[in-house]
Amino acid sequence: MPKIQFAVEMGMGTDLKGQDYTKAAARAVHDALHRNFLTIGAAFDLPLEAMLVDIRVGVSKPDAVDLDVVKAEAPVGNVTAEAVHGGLEVEMMGHKALIANAIVTVSYDVEISQ
Repeated sequence: MPKIQFAVEMGMGTDLKGQDYTKAAARAVHDALHRNFLTIGAAFDLPLEAMLVDIRVGVSKPDAVDLDVVKAEAPVGNVTAEAVHGGLEVEMMGHKALIANAIVTVSYDVEISQ
């Protein structure tokens, strides 16, 4: 069956003093996911366990992100995550503030009847 995308959510997260890229990335995913309540699965009688959740976070040091922590922000589904170069570092009063951006897509493997 083809993978059909049902939703795209965007979020932003920061770590203002700790310089923790994982924390900023996880906060960005949390921001993307926790403003909405997706009912698309229930509307089509699709189980939550079959939901495909793909996470992409942009940070200035992608290798510094613990993807298992980022994936744990998704409450259900088969979750994948990747960190890519993006986000922002801002020098503030002697330390760096980190800003991460996240895109989370929700899909299901379903057939579309014509």
